[in-house]
Amino acid sequence: MLVDPETKLYNTVSAKLSGKDEERAKFFMGQKVKLLEDIKNDGTYPYLGIGEVMIEKGSIGYIRGMGDFLQVIRVYEVHFLDAKAVVEVIGCREHELEAMEPYRDLEAEEREFLENYYKSKQS
Repeated sequence: MLVDPETKLYNTVSAKLSGKDEERAKFFMGQKVKLLEDIKNDGTYPYLGIGEVMIEKGSIGYIRGMGDFLQVIRVYEVHFLDAKAVVEVIGCREHELEAMEPYRDLEAEEREFLENYYKSKQS
């Protein structure tokens, strides 16, 4: 038997915040984050049983990338450096993460830098 019949499985994609995510991302690339709940194998990871914990609540990681699932759900690729984590890189939803440092709008910072740079070249 692959799955213990007592193991509670649920659809984490639609369980919480199943509507379209906010227009603006909550986290930025390289931002330090903390995991708010255990991440369990839903069957997509072949080396653990379904329902087994892959990464424990409280683990610290860094945002490595962002993507969309079904064009409505933002998924963050998070690299966890915790030695207890079975998997180092995993996709997380916004409600599963907490920022450990303030949000920075990197696009706005780059735009401001470039504007100031070109203004200084014109004078």
